[in-house]
Amino acid sequence: MPDDNTNQSATSSGSAPRLLQKVRDEIGPEMMKEFGYSSVMQIPRLNKVVINIGLGEALQNAKAIESVTADLSRITGQRPVTTKAKKSIAGFKIREGMPIGAMVTIRGRRMYEFTDRLLNASLPRIRDFQGLSRNSFDGRGNYSIGIREHTIFPEIDYNSIDRIRGMQIVIVTSAVNDQEGMRFLELAGMPFIRN
Repeated sequence: MPDDNTNQSATSSGSAPRLLQKVRDEIGPEMMKEFGYSSVMQIPRLNKVVINIGLGEALQNAKAIESVTADLSRITGQRPVTTKAKKSIAGFKIREGMPIGAMVTIRGRRMYEFTDRLLNASLPRIRDFQGLSRNSFDGRGNYSIGIREHTIFPEIDYNSIDRIRGMQIVIVTSAVNDQEGMRFLELAGMPFIRN
């Protein structure tokens, strides 16, 4: 009997996500060599991934928020937060406090698993994909991706969605500048456009 309990605890904690293992084994030593870091703590790492879907259509379609919440839950494995308008804008018929989108912030194991799926399963499914722009960094090593169709994620059943929506994904790293952030993401497998 004791053997069963030890096996269950070992499998429930599981091994490290594939991307995290790659960061530790391959990317870290490569970055140490290239940038001449004096400490392992200087190596950039992923801090969090933020996924946001804006819903202008929520004004006419009350079920849009529910639909997007369910889709984001399937994609990330985490319940999203509904974002609300901070101020009223008469031209767009938006009142303060109205739900206008949904967002998820993922960290830890889920973040590595999501990023791995994004790089290896989702981005290659984009039609006529030429690579991601190298100009989408913010100056501090963080990268933003705009996606036109949320159906590129394998978790989304194309027949069960009510509408194709776009989303923004922000990958936040601990890199101090864009050059280090870009090299870190490149080594992780980010398909940038070739120079």
